[in-house]
Amino acid sequence: MAEPLAIRRLGIADLRAYKALRDRMLEAYPEAFTSDAGTERGRRADDYLPRLGLDRPEGGHLVLGAWRGAELIGAIGLERDRRDKVRHIGHVIGMMVTPEAQGSGVGQALLDAVIADARAAGLELLTLSVTEGNATALRLYQRAGFERFGTLRRALRIGDRYHAKVHMVLEL
Repeated sequence: MAEPLAIRRLGIADLRAYKALRDRMLEAYPEAFTSDAGTERGRRADDYLPRLGLDRPEGGHLVLGAWRGAELIGAIGLERDRRDKVRHIGHVIGMMVTPEAQGSGVGQALLDAVIADARAAGLELLTLSVTEGNATALRLYQRAGFERFGTLRRALRIGDRYHAKVHMVLEL
């Protein structure tokens, strides 16, 4: 029997596990992420400290992790701009679930948790982008209420291939 899934905010002690997961996912799914595996592999784990939002008491800036026991099997980020005119908008970034855990509800649990955290922080809108053609991710976001509001063609170039990004929004 699999260990129960635990979703929690990442802390400093989790940065090594987060970097390992991120490096693995960037390598496995290059078209899914704006960052590239080669560049990110050279970063240190503590380079990701600002993503944790530990210096952001107003909330709305964090990384959540999905754990099975001591193994980090998924993560999702939420970023909030500090500028007054756009503080009501959060940006969902870096959704990732290991191949072994895909299809088991981990992505849904992470998305539900980040939406709940966004609401608790007083955010009014959430945005995200997903690579066009990623039908599984698009369905997940649509089930959560996200709506497509545009497509950026040729958003990513990997070698000689281009990939479009679908932009989505959720009113909270």
